[in-house]
Amino acid sequence: MKRIMLRVEYDGTNFEGYQVQLEKRTVQLTIEKALKKMHHEQVRIHSSGRTDSKVHALDQVIHFDTTLDLDEATWKHALTTLLPLDIKVKAAQVVDGYFHARKDAKRKTYRYIVLNRKDHDLFRRNFEWHVPQTLSLEKIKEAAKNIIGTHDFTAFAASKSNVKGGKVRTIYDFKVMSDGERIYFEITGNGFLTHMVRIIVGTLIEIGLGKREISCIQKAFETLDRRVLGLTAPGHGLYLKQVSYE
Repeated sequence: MKRIMLRVEYDGTNFEGYQVQLEKRTVQLTIEKALKKMHHEQVRIHSSGRTDSKVHALDQVIHFDTTLDLDEATWKHALTTLLPLDIKVKAAQVVDGYFHARKDAKRKTYRYIVLNRKDHDLFRRNFEWHVPQTLSLEKIKEAAKNIIGTHDFTAFAASKSNVKGGKVRTIYDFKVMSDGERIYFEITGNGFLTHMVRIIVGTLIEIGLGKREISCIQKAFETLDRRVLGLTAPGHGLYLKQVSYE
């Protein structure tokens, strides 16, 4: 028995998220179907974390156990042949049997893209959130500083979040960059709750619009009340950018 680690990327546009759901097209189910064709039996995969409906991944990590004796290049080629065009295997690697894609992950980085101009970009409409109103980038950057550090992010989690244990997370870095039309949010932490990044971005956009004060972030940490924060940004602007194990 061997344990294989895959690094994959996917366009989340036509997926109802990562995790298997009854009668819905998901990333996990699609990959497991490909592995079943190779093994002629069910093979369960484990990921570094789930992504929501429409969310993309540039570096999702999964692992699975196999009885097949294939080299790494053959794994990549075989799965590329069996998977649809909106999932790509970037690399395959034989790893130690104790490796776990989720439990061993040390850091994750998410990217969120906002298009901030009057008209939308037709060909990128599934890959960025279009916000046509004028935004204060200065206020957004100032507010983002308040997210960095170790906090209880209960207020930043979806009400349906079923994370076991506490909701304290550490954010190591949060960059807000702009090229004049697009705003890029890049946030790195030791873990993220359901909808956490999307709620953070939605809140920062409302701050940039003048609909909320920067102080709402600290109030959310103190009260743990979701209602003091802004909307949940749509999933299609979000990318799982990188998973680190060091």
